[in-house]
Amino acid sequence: MNQSDDYPLSAVPTDKRKGLWSMMSILLGFTFFTSTMWAGGTLGKSFSFYELISIIFIGNLLLGSYAASLGYIACKTGLNTVLLGRYCFGLNGSKLSDFVLGFTQIGWYAWGTATIAIIIVKLLELPDTWLTPLMIFFGFGFCISAYIGYKALEILSKVSVPAMLFFIGLYFYKGILDIGGISEFIAIEPTESMPIAAAITLVFGTFVSGGTQATNWSRFAKSGKVAVISTLAAFFIGNGLMVFVGAFGTAIYQQADIVDVLVAQGFMLVAILMLFTNIWTTQDNTIYNFAAAGCNLFRTDKRRLVTLFGAALGTVLAVMGMYNMLIPFLILLGTFIPPIGAIIMTDFWVKYKGNMPDLSSIELPKYNIVGLSAYVIGSGCAYASPWIAPLVGIITSAIAYTILLKLSTVKTQQEQSI
Repeated sequence: MNQSDDYPLSAVPTDKRKGLWSMMSILLGFTFFTSTMWAGGTLGKSFSFYELISIIFIGNLLLGSYAASLGYIACKTGLNTVLLGRYCFGLNGSKLSDFVLGFTQIGWYAWGTATIAIIIVKLLELPDTWLTPLMIFFGFGFCISAYIGYKALEILSKVSVPAMLFFIGLYFYKGILDIGGISEFIAIEPTESMPIAAAITLVFGTFVSGGTQATNWSRFAKSGKVAVISTLAAFFIGNGLMVFVGAFGTAIYQQADIVDVLVAQGFMLVAILMLFTNIWTTQDNTIYNFAAAGCNLFRTDKRRLVTLFGAALGTVLAVMGMYNMLIPFLILLGTFIPPIGAIIMTDFWVKYKGNMPDLSSIELPKYNIVGLSAYVIGSGCAYASPWIAPLVGIITSAIAYTILLKLSTVKTQQEQSI
């Protein structure tokens, strides 16, 4: 297989692994995303400063721990989530996770494509007739680096991440000056209300689909330590920063999007640069994720062709109005995606004791009823739970898989003894 195909159906060879700076650049670029700020904006209107910090800390600690655990497994096996899904869901059963994960990534891609078109039309005061052409242009334009592969993603992120950190620092500095100091910001009272469980679910859900598929890059890590540190940096610190950025802007300027705030602060050029770097570094990663899921779903190694197909599909959804469905979409992600990662982790540690056999050397069933049943149980409990849905889904699916696995093992042993 050509290296540019990035091994969509096989483990990453040890001689192709990457170091900490490479991994952190890509993963931070992935989590620096506008939609996370919008989620933060919702929280910023509903909680006081210290409540907000606690919710961001808890939600992103859960998210970071979840993503880092999967990242470690991906590094040890060289496999991404959709390939690991073959072990616990079966060769054909894993197509369930392919569809769920692939669909969510297309949802993100559609949202990002619509977002940049809408913001540009607004900033440049263009007529609304520009919206569809701009969505088509960016829908295909943002997939170029993903089409090329890991190397292009790495180069873009190494340039964009430091630039975005500088822009965010400028944004915070001007915001504190405008509000009259840090103490004035801390003293701002919430204007709306929201259940804490729903808030933590929202924080977790902002990027749980991305955290579940961050294995597409953590499998390139040189060591488990590199995989864990880089994933935690992105999903605990990076995603947490984006949530806080949205809450900060809403509290002071009644605007969650950093681009709108930078314009209001008088930094038009910085706002445009932030818009492009922020969305592009997530869009290319998102469509790369879709391609990974699509390659496993259709059993093809033509990753670049699947990338183009995903970009076309995401563009169509953007034109159809995916932009207006963000918050319900995020909560849905926080419910139905975490059980997939939880079952993969349980399979790795409980069934295989941290030592999975090579994918090419093991005979797997078409459908793993144990894994599929545990997923249904975990998702059902998460959906029905009034408590923190992602956490409920993770815990119940892991417990269900462990119990069903042991029952299945006992049944097999009894059959063999007859």
